Amino acid sequence: MMIIASNVTKTFGKLKALDDVSVTCNKGHAIALIGPNGSGKTTLIKTILGMVVPDSGFITFDKHNILHDWKYRERIGYMPQIGRYPESMSIAQVLEMMRDIRNSPSPLDEELIEQFQLHEIENKKMRTLSGGTRQKVSASLAFLFNPDVLILDEPTAGLDPLAAEILKQKIIAEKEKGKLILITSHILSELDDLVSEIIYMQDGKLQFHKSLEQLQEDTGKVKIAQAIAQVMKKK
Repeated sequence: MMIIASNVTKTFGKLKALDDVSVTCNKGHAIALIGPNGSGKTTLIKTILGMVVPDSGFITFDKHNILHDWKYRERIGYMPQIGRYPESMSIAQVLEMMRDIRNSPSPLDEELIEQFQLHEIENKKMRTLSGGTRQKVSASLAFLFNPDVLILDEPTAGLDPLAAEILKQKIIAEKEKGKLILITSHILSELDDLVSEIIYMQDGKLQFHKSLEQLQEDTGKVKIAQAIAQVMKKK
């Protein structure tokens, strides 16, 4: 199972959000997708999800071009940077609605719902929730249907240290089950224990895609943040 982007280009007006990006993401890896704001990370994620259609190039999911096969999305768990939910619904209603929409035959993974203790506040309306609690709902939904691929956009933003640690342990456990996990984050220090590969983007271009070991070897730095800083200096 893998996701391959082949020569993907996307322009919005005069802005080239993605500039001839080719990258291969294989299962069993947690891959950090990093780069400054406006580097094309979110556009690449939305292209993989089929929310943005490239001007040229294409994306294959498990050897099928996603343009002709939207069912692949059922195999992806997506945690957006900011989850938008019907404000008048309770947590329980949102979870129930998603279960109904997906109507998934496979067993559900409710581990995060339990660890975040969402059952205890399940009657709270979405509009009353803090940003951190919304993130817990988003994370729980991303993992709920036991997907093959997880795409997590700034997953720990707004989470308290305990919740962030719970989520990190969950990510590690799912990677060890052979899943493919793509993570964007501005907080590079939190990626050190999680990821096995780094994709670095800038100005819509893929700058490099390396294993963590290779990046550490090339820069002589163990920490991702220091290694990236080293790369930036050379550029």
